Amino acid sequence: MASLHCSSYFLGTNLTKQNSVAIFQSYSPTSFTKLASRVSRQRFLLCSLAMNGCEADHKEPLGTVETRTLSTVTSPAIATEKLITAVSNLKTEPPSFSSGIIRLQVPIDQTIGAIDWLHAQDDALPRSFFSCRRSDAGRQDLLQDLSSENVNGSSDRNPVSVAGIGSAVFFRDLRPFSHDHWRCIRRFLSSTSPLIRAYGGLRFDPRGKIAVEWEQFGSFYFTVPQVEFAEFGENSVLAATVAWDEEISWTLENAIEALQETMLQVSSGIMRLRRESLGVSVVSKNHVPSEGAYYPAVASALEIIKAKNSPLSKVVLARSTRIITDTNIDPIAWLARLQREGQDAYQFCLQPLGAPAFIGNTPERLFHRKHLGVCSEALAATRPRGDSAVSDMEIERDLLTSPKDDLEFSIVRENIREKLKAICDRVIVRPPKTVRKLARVQHLYSQLAGQLRREDDEFDILTALHPTPAVCGCPVDEARILIKQIESFDRGMYAGPVGYFGGGESEFSVGIRSALVEKGLGALIYAGTGIVSGSDSSSEWNELDLKISQFTKSLEPALQPIN
Repeated sequence: MASLHCSSYFLGTNLTKQNSVAIFQSYSPTSFTKLASRVSRQRFLLCSLAMNGCEADHKEPLGTVETRTLSTVTSPAIATEKLITAVSNLKTEPPSFSSGIIRLQVPIDQTIGAIDWLHAQDDALPRSFFSCRRSDAGRQDLLQDLSSENVNGSSDRNPVSVAGIGSAVFFRDLRPFSHDHWRCIRRFLSSTSPLIRAYGGLRFDPRGKIAVEWEQFGSFYFTVPQVEFAEFGENSVLAATVAWDEEISWTLENAIEALQETMLQVSSGIMRLRRESLGVSVVSKNHVPSEGAYYPAVASALEIIKAKNSPLSKVVLARSTRIITDTNIDPIAWLARLQREGQDAYQFCLQPLGAPAFIGNTPERLFHRKHLGVCSEALAATRPRGDSAVSDMEIERDLLTSPKDDLEFSIVRENIREKLKAICDRVIVRPPKTVRKLARVQHLYSQLAGQLRREDDEFDILTALHPTPAVCGCPVDEARILIKQIESFDRGMYAGPVGYFGGGESEFSVGIRSALVEKGLGALIYAGTGIVSGSDSSSEWNELDLKISQFTKSLEPALQPIN
């Protein structure tokens, strides 16, 4: 059955279109007017219908997975008009398949930021955004050293950033993400349509109790957007996607009507965002755990790590910081501000309908899979950047020679190496250890890559690599148990995989340096630090403050200097 996404009156309810109309008719004129006024930007139906692909039979292939490319135009406005016509033509001359997914795309002969396009769209619709690390083009990618036959065999261009609104099909469940769930997503993807992608993420702990702020994300949430804007280096693409499956009562007619409703709300205007400042002031901060509770937690973890015969060598303890601001935070504008200093990081936004927006500016890759090649990386230990080139180099030398930081980093690197060995024929590590410098911090870093034994099995990659020791600890099972005992808040998707599944390739970041932007005056900002033998409670607390500073500083009216 198709799932009905709508306002808080109906969230989590599964209804047919006919049932939803009946419910609307049952309202009195007064109550209906009150309801409509709360979501006035969403036309008469108030709600957005979409298909939950997890309800379909994952063993049945779709009738068709295809991309239709229309002629190039000169502006988003013309592209929007062209797509509206193409969707109408699809309704007039429908394909004969009982299930399928069709992407209609229009190249635009302009370079337009996907995040600028997204900011101009109706924020009452589901939203998604994913941007690759822009500096990766200049960094040696170990995938190139594995197999030119498998890695370089595709000429597909990869977008710099992709923004989406609405859901042609979404995937969400309260149960932990399973191989069957992955196969439900996989049936909508094909290497012949590489830009049909499912964007989303997974919870850090799929078996933990879901807090109210994370309820609408489920145990995992992925979406193939109805309308999508892809930013390339020299041009852009506007696309519309329909997905249907009559076996779960979601017909092509349903899908086209839902897409037409969304297309009517698409803005062709581009709101170029100011990256300098949001002009928002933080009124208060509340940490969970508090500093007074954090110190004993670190002491307890160290006692377990140092205990005789204890298998635990590292555990990552996180903190949730609730900030209250003097005005509402626009999550897309905030993400654009973070993007200014995040050229060496992934940016993402996931926002199911009516939910908070989960945004992030994370430097850490979980994996990038292209055909049989898979690349991951180890990132651990943290130092601030120096206020001069000389002091920056001194800090770098201290980081490279610190026994405590070398231990923390080596645990992460060797754990990832062993996990890749379990799914790959050959694993290479290069360099063994170096320093990766970001805008405000620097870390120990190494790349790892391998050649998969089986093509396209991202589920094996995910289960092998998540969670990494960098966000959980080592061994993972023991660290997870301790985290559950010590932490008193729900991490949600913080430190979980965030990215996309695609037919030709898939890429996931680790959802650190992230925040959940709530409706109203505030947000939850997350950060964590690795506790190993030699850790100091005060230093770890200061590291948490350093890691959230990119979020808090970017809100302030005055432009912060960036080294």
